[in-house]
Amino acid sequence: MKVGIIRCQQTEDMCPGTTDFKVAATGTLAFKDSAPVEIVGFVSCGGCPGKRAGSRAVMMVERGAEAIVFASCISKGNPIGFPCPHYAKMRDAIVKKVGDKIKIIDWTH
Repeated sequence: MKVGIIRCQQTEDMCPGTTDFKVAATGTLAFKDSAPVEIVGFVSCGGCPGKRAGSRAVMMVERGAEAIVFASCISKGNPIGFPCPHYAKMRDAIVKKVGDKIKIIDWTH
């Protein structure tokens, strides 16, 4: 499966996404049912409140993503323990833009 991952822009300076790439490559955690996984894009939400996430998801779908994945920094708050307060609206906007044919995965690790 080809995926595009959206991460929190505010955690970029604390996390290089190493675990996201590792679990995708090994087909573990959120990717255990969809392995093998190829990451076609790894982008930020564009900053609060995440208004650019929808257009960035479309861009990754156009480049072959079969699923859009939210990095755990957005949905679970890793590594700072603070999930994104805009997550639900961001997710809804992405579903609206890419349609229901693209799978949405809510976390990575």
